[in-house]
Amino acid sequence: MENAAVCINVMMENIRKNSPSADMERIRKAVEYADAMHNGQLRKDGSPYITHPIHVAEIISEIGLDTDSIVAALLHDCIEDTASTFDDVAKLFSRPVAELVEGVTKLTRVNYTSQEEEQMENLRKMFMAMAKDIRVILIKIADRLHNMRTMDYQSEVKQKEKSLETMEIYAPLAHRLGMQKIKWELEDRSLMYLDPIGYKEITEYLQDRKQTHEQFMANIQSIIGQRLAEYGIQAQVYGRIKHIYSIYRKMYSQNKGLDEVYDLCAFRVIVDDIPNCYNVLGHIHDLFRLVPGRFKDYISTPKPNMYQSLHTTVIGNEGIPFEVQIRTQDMHNTAEYGIAAHWKYKEGISGNLGGEEKLEWIRRLLEGQEDADPEDYIHSLKVDMFDDEVFVFTPRGEVINLPNGSTPIDFAYAIHSEVGNHMISANVNNRIVPFDHVLQNGDIVEVTTSKSSKGPSRDWQKICKSNQAKNKIKQWFKREKREENVAQGKAAFEAELKRAGIAPASLTSDDVLPHILKKVSFGSLDDMYAAIGYGGLTTMKAVNRVRDELIRINKLQQAKEGEKAPAKLISQPKKAKNEKGIIVEGLDNCLIKFARCCTPVPGDPVVGFITRGYGVSVHRQDCANAIEANDPEKTDRWVNVSWAEDAGKESFTTSLEIVAQDRSNLILDVATAIATLKVKTTEISAKSIAGGGALIHLSIEVKNLEELRSVQNQLANIKGVSSVKRIRG
Repeated sequence: MENAAVCINVMMENIRKNSPSADMERIRKAVEYADAMHNGQLRKDGSPYITHPIHVAEIISEIGLDTDSIVAALLHDCIEDTASTFDDVAKLFSRPVAELVEGVTKLTRVNYTSQEEEQMENLRKMFMAMAKDIRVILIKIADRLHNMRTMDYQSEVKQKEKSLETMEIYAPLAHRLGMQKIKWELEDRSLMYLDPIGYKEITEYLQDRKQTHEQFMANIQSIIGQRLAEYGIQAQVYGRIKHIYSIYRKMYSQNKGLDEVYDLCAFRVIVDDIPNCYNVLGHIHDLFRLVPGRFKDYISTPKPNMYQSLHTTVIGNEGIPFEVQIRTQDMHNTAEYGIAAHWKYKEGISGNLGGEEKLEWIRRLLEGQEDADPEDYIHSLKVDMFDDEVFVFTPRGEVINLPNGSTPIDFAYAIHSEVGNHMISANVNNRIVPFDHVLQNGDIVEVTTSKSSKGPSRDWQKICKSNQAKNKIKQWFKREKREENVAQGKAAFEAELKRAGIAPASLTSDDVLPHILKKVSFGSLDDMYAAIGYGGLTTMKAVNRVRDELIRINKLQQAKEGEKAPAKLISQPKKAKNEKGIIVEGLDNCLIKFARCCTPVPGDPVVGFITRGYGVSVHRQDCANAIEANDPEKTDRWVNVSWAEDAGKESFTTSLEIVAQDRSNLILDVATAIATLKVKTTEISAKSIAGGGALIHLSIEVKNLEELRSVQNQLANIKGVSSVKRIRG
């Protein structure tokens, strides 16, 4: 049982040592407030509850965080476990502190109901996404670290449950943030409860051989130290036994016994700068025999979590392999404290915070802050990795992962199809919201269902964000509303047919309908209408398929006209003019667009291609893309088109390519020539090409081919112009 007064005094002394710039008056005020709020609450070991936040604050100060973080650590359980509120904390200690405490409280509410790999990954990502300030995660990791240090007082079931959470969530988070020292302790303490027999076997083995290991490490340390001193290299050299979980994992993954794990010892050499890192590496390889394939250079290629070091495995004179890690002091600080080292060891460095441009992971993970000192910088650390996802809670604390921008509809269908189909209202954070309310990270979402619900609305498909919800809504309409779907689908389909110039009655004859149904892949027209009605098929796609098939049947019938001429299936007015001055053989009132690849104008020989959803695309016959007219699979989609007699009354955009010798005022001369002809220019661009040439791209509006040729002739007469060509696709 711990004494609260003693704990407070020790903490204050350690904070003064670890964080000399900390505001001790604010910290003392936070201690007094937390002590008052937790008054009467006890830990499992009988200690006053205040001892827990005191130890968490101590860990936070060891990491090197700022005063707000230490204060938030002291108050981190107040909103969750006492009568204290967000507003109370904000009023007494500032809004940033209250936001940190609230962030930790939200993470504490997570209920780990499933240990499945996918759920664990969601939880890890949720932590990163929810904690808008990275300090929230660091306080939560410190909270878990102290809880693991005092886990002896929990029941065996609770010990295993918390240890598994720690191993699968908190240790990977610490690793992700580069906090190796804390990660190792979390892993070792978790292993103690998850596999007490294996843990005990390793600790006893290490204890039995402690003297041997210490002698070995002292000998190697002496050899390395003497060599470096001889060459005038200042360095700190020390050895350590690898942490218990690291040994355990190696035994498990490689199926080895303890006596077969040789590289239990590791050495670190810390030097002043990077050149000396590589100097030391040369000496190590000279002193000891290198194990091939075991050298790694994390200095030139840092790990994603900012870790930098040289790693090499060598064999000493005793025949025992051991690893040597060589790094600078800054690299060592980063390895020990991870992301916290970014500000802990950069005091006094302004501008880019000591080479932030090299920290690729920090740049990707956090929004960069320019011209900020370290104290200001950490106030605005934001996690920015999962901006395409949103993580929300069920009322029971389960985490649901949805696309960013999702609504309660997406949430309901993510729970179960029946929940979505029978939803009648939604609450977010205990407040009723409309179905189009956009969910935010950390929201607690609850939906109300009713068996008497009429089911989803068709508008829901426009509101929801996830494909899962959209598909489930389509399935409901497909299953429950067939008659309604058929009626709506038929009306929409026939309206689209008429716009395409196709008579609905032309589909129903016995010699046509089977071909049509095969083309659209349905057993009956009603099935197709139903698919259109519930959203499984668009009217545009259905009509395009039908039109393709009718054109194919028409051509077959025309080929047999000598024997017997059938009635035409598509209305074919001989001179049905489109509003854009193009007549399409066999089609009336269809959409027309002029191909950008060859930009035809009246007078050009042209050909038409039936697109999927955009009407007929008109190409010049000499366009490179028109060669596809000879493709057997696409022959049926090319149709004859011609210019209407009055097509030249409108202007048509076309493109020219001018090749000339590059010189001053070239563009000005081109523009003057165009202006003289009173032709409108819609685009002009130029670039230099090899050999002192220039390439000019020109888009103009002309009424016909004759006017275009006049423009070409005028441009060809400009000094230095060698060619004026039309673009052919």
